[in-house]
Amino acid sequence: MTTKTIYLDCFAGISGDMAVGALLNCGVPTEILHEGLTGLDLGGYKIHVSPAAGNAISANTFRVEVEKDQPHRHWADIKKMLNNSRLKGGVKNMALAIFTTLAEAEAKVHNSEVEQVHFHEVGAVDSIIDIVGFAICLDHLAVTRVISSALPMGSGMISCAHGLLPLPAPAVCEILEGVPVYGVELQQELVTPTGAAIVKTVADSFGPFPSMTIARVGYGQGNHVLSDQRPNLLRVILGTDNKVSEAQEVEVIACNLDDWSPEGFPLLTEKLFKMGALDVVLKPIHMKKGRPGFQLEVICRPGLGWEARRCILSETTAIGLRYRTEKRWTLPRRTGTVETDLGRVAVKQVETPTGLALYPEYEDCRRLAIERNLPLKDIYAAVNRCQATDFETEGN
Repeated sequence: MTTKTIYLDCFAGISGDMAVGALLNCGVPTEILHEGLTGLDLGGYKIHVSPAAGNAISANTFRVEVEKDQPHRHWADIKKMLNNSRLKGGVKNMALAIFTTLAEAEAKVHNSEVEQVHFHEVGAVDSIIDIVGFAICLDHLAVTRVISSALPMGSGMISCAHGLLPLPAPAVCEILEGVPVYGVELQQELVTPTGAAIVKTVADSFGPFPSMTIARVGYGQGNHVLSDQRPNLLRVILGTDNKVSEAQEVEVIACNLDDWSPEGFPLLTEKLFKMGALDVVLKPIHMKKGRPGFQLEVICRPGLGWEARRCILSETTAIGLRYRTEKRWTLPRRTGTVETDLGRVAVKQVETPTGLALYPEYEDCRRLAIERNLPLKDIYAAVNRCQATDFETEGN
């Protein structure tokens, strides 16, 4: 299965309007955005999409013009509006999730009940359109994975409905708990609460540029000039996972554990594989003072290393990790199926030095063994009776 990935390159931060502009610049037709927004029961605004050039880089600006006064809204009001809308299910769920992230952060900052949070600027029409518009665009691109860079944090003060607030804004700091950030010498807002909520909600992981084949690139321009002359742009890179090649670079993460119950290993393994780990191994070892223990070793792509390390430190008793980059060599392979005399089974077709070979997929063999009430070895034997020419790619 092909994984369609978007990388959010937040070298100048992120805001809601930058995120929508970047996705439009990445190929989402404006007609799709307009059509999608008709499902939202909200009036009194116009949207403007126009070309721009941040530091001579072609980009899109996205602006919302509010035509009449709008009321301050509680989170309960916005949630009701979204739930009662005619938005697509996936779009509605994503918008609700982003706004929930915002509401919880605002409630904590202002010591109020979540349902009663006054959103002020965040709940204004332009921010509602930013969040719903982003969800519409991302849904149209049918993205299956979102990865973000670390986020730059400016400093200084910003004026809002509550008066002067320090930068990064308090809500931004709450939202980005657990997200990698770094400081820059700019007394300007780089990450808005809406932008922070978008990243925190949709990003599957954070790290450097992932391994993928680039299909399209889009830029969304912010609404002010940055004092250090960097382009005020959000860059999104759309692509697909690279097919397995012979030479690859991987990150190997390891730690020794002598006070951890191995009962947690299946859940840890499940979480690591879900986020994209290539292999997870647990080895019994003897440690200091003659204690029995375990060595945990995880192999993943470099772009997933930060998230994998965070998962290990959360799910085990480890208080430190070792990690290194290594080269690995793999055989070219494709996923597909073969029709055996016991039923269709998922397999890998692998190009070995001596020719093509079929490798059964355990989970699918297990499924067929249960359905047929047969020993697992009988399913494996049925696959072994097939020829390489019996292989069919997925979708055929």
